[in-house]
Amino acid sequence: MEQPKKKLKAESEDSAASSTSSATRRFHVLVGCTGSVASIKVPLLVRELSTHEQLQVSVVATENACHFFKPSSDLPVSVQVYRDADEWKAWKTREDPVLHIELRRQADLLVIAPLDANTLAKVANGICDNLLTCIVRAWDSAKPLLICPAMNTHMWDHPITAGQIDTLRAFGYQEVPCIEKTLACGDTGKGAMAEVSTIVQEVLKALNLGR
Repeated sequence: MEQPKKKLKAESEDSAASSTSSATRRFHVLVGCTGSVASIKVPLLVRELSTHEQLQVSVVATENACHFFKPSSDLPVSVQVYRDADEWKAWKTREDPVLHIELRRQADLLVIAPLDANTLAKVANGICDNLLTCIVRAWDSAKPLLICPAMNTHMWDHPITAGQIDTLRAFGYQEVPCIEKTLACGDTGKGAMAEVSTIVQEVLKALNLGR
């Protein structure tokens, strides 16, 4: 009768060790951002994510996204920012690492916030013409990828948008739905990016860190 007890004790210790390991592990979160005015919220999103000790945050910004914030001054100094030019700086010879592959390997989760209409269309059609879309195209489907759409209300209501969102859902990407409000352009309706607090909670939930 002692053997089963010993086995149960060993299993309990293994489970506790696994739980402890999960609780102390650090997760690498990539925040992708695109050319939507909602990119003005990227610094806030990054700061909020960075308050969680288990998260290491990096940013992948399209050139148009950088129109809405200054990576060098608006983000914490501890946050690494990657832009299109970095892909080519990192690669000189055949043996050099390919940045979009390395970032895909290092990251535990990618959240694209905001995902503008242009990048939505690119991703839905498999286009990969910048660093961010190359990461998406090379993404490991076993890891979570969250999309946070943001665009003008009439762009959101365009018939093509629903089909493209459905395509991304079919890929296994998790949508953090846009919300209804008065947009920066003055139009009122759906299309605004989800609140930063909502996005943070969805990231934590996807990594099994949600409270």
